[in-house]
Amino acid sequence: MAAIDYPAPIKALIANLKQLPGVGPKSAERIAVWLIQHGRELTGSLSSALSVAGETVGECEVCGFFSSAGVECQICESPGREEDSLCVIEHPTDVLLLERSGAFKGHYHVLRGKISPLDNVGPDDLRIAELLDRLKKGNFKEAILALSADVEGEATANYLADVLSDFDGVAVTRLAHGISVGGGLESADELTLLRALEGRIGMK
Repeated sequence: MAAIDYPAPIKALIANLKQLPGVGPKSAERIAVWLIQHGRELTGSLSSALSVAGETVGECEVCGFFSSAGVECQICESPGREEDSLCVIEHPTDVLLLERSGAFKGHYHVLRGKISPLDNVGPDDLRIAELLDRLKKGNFKEAILALSADVEGEATANYLADVLSDFDGVAVTRLAHGISVGGGLESADELTLLRALEGRIGMK
């Protein structure tokens, strides 16, 4: 007797859900069954939202943030932004994190990742050429490297610092790293402690 399994449409749904980041086989199965059990009203609206987002949302050709077709980029066209500072980040979602902090008022440039030889991601796979073009054409005085504090982020920051050293008048800075607020030395690893010591500030 053949083993009983889900109908083909549900198996196809599970297979697609497994491709999402952070969703394993069991989670994909639970999500698929939950969606089916909640009927066509939910699955229909979800399907429609996915379809519309897939067809209309892309990335701004200038900064790389999310942009809807026919709609001006919220970042590039936002009035009152500081025109002399450019924050280089890895992903479009990093824009929202920095914006919510209220600490940065300049422009952004999304690399779309970081250099990672193990994942076959090199400089040519990132939006570095577009970054250089923006710096050549713009009036930026500072390029802030807001990249991850892991090995790949360090490699990417060092590569960019070397490439951007050719731009006279553009200061290249990196976000400070150190002990998190509310944390103690016992919870910090060696790299965090090193960065904290290197980035120490005077008290008087």
